[in-house]
Amino acid sequence: MRLIKKACLAGFLSVATLGLAANAGASNYPEKQVRWLVPYPAGGGSDFLARTIAQPLSEKTGQTVLVDNKPGGNTSIAAVETARSTADGYTVLSADNGTMVFNSALYKNLSYDPVKDLEPVTLMGKFPMILVVSPDSGINSVEEFISKVKGNAGKLNYGSAGAGSPHHLAMELLKDEADIDIVHVPYRGAAPSLSDVAGGQVQAMMVDLAAGAGFIKGGRVKALAVANGTRLAQLPDVPTFAEAGFKGVEAAALVGMVATAGTPKETISSLNKKVVEVIQEPAVKQKMIDFGIEPVGNTPEEYAELLENERVRWHKLISDLNITLD
Repeated sequence: MRLIKKACLAGFLSVATLGLAANAGASNYPEKQVRWLVPYPAGGGSDFLARTIAQPLSEKTGQTVLVDNKPGGNTSIAAVETARSTADGYTVLSADNGTMVFNSALYKNLSYDPVKDLEPVTLMGKFPMILVVSPDSGINSVEEFISKVKGNAGKLNYGSAGAGSPHHLAMELLKDEADIDIVHVPYRGAAPSLSDVAGGQVQAMMVDLAAGAGFIKGGRVKALAVANGTRLAQLPDVPTFAEAGFKGVEAAALVGMVATAGTPKETISSLNKKVVEVIQEPAVKQKMIDFGIEPVGNTPEEYAELLENERVRWHKLISDLNITLD
């Protein structure tokens, strides 16, 4: 009996020791360099957001946070690399709704599973979409835009930052809600698309403020409406789509941080706490706002629930409109 008791006690102590070691590892996280993958080239909104948070996060943790740009494959190259990394919290990914929501509906054979392979950490920020047209178009409101498109069904074009991008799907949402026919012309990035809207080569696009602020404030394109629940502080005179009679048109690039699936909950919690603290720093928050990003910083559970709700909403639209990128 004593031997059994000793064996049980030894087993209990071993389990307890392992638990303490795991908790100690999580509480000391990070203990080495964190690699932060960004699935877009340097200089864009996602890259700006990652670098804005990475520097103070590095200072807070005392460890290097290396931002590594891995563009390509409609964000899937960086997503796959993250999914296949060691599940220890030392490889993280900036993931927008293309990565976590759209791709799994747009591609029949996606090389990663956003639900099974990637673990939500926090939604860092929102990039609300804005409908813009050329200032020479003679269009001054959403109503006038809808009227012109309906009068030229299938003859006008709209640009986007790329097929499957939040900019593309936001305009498809407007097309569905307003029952209009306007042809999609995908570009490689928002800047060339904006240039062609300004020049009249394409008639409109949905763009986030981070990418479009210079064009809008410089008068090169005209903002007609924001696809957001409220007006943007940076564009107080631009109405929401709801104010224009289209309540269902709400769309934004939602950029969050995700880790490799299987990363210990304690590590996810520690990482979440540190990133959210950085986002809430007044200087960081203001820098994000000035760039056109709405700061968030929520819990892993809240971010996961948001992603699930977004999948239900957007997968239905993508399916109904038979949009595919295969």
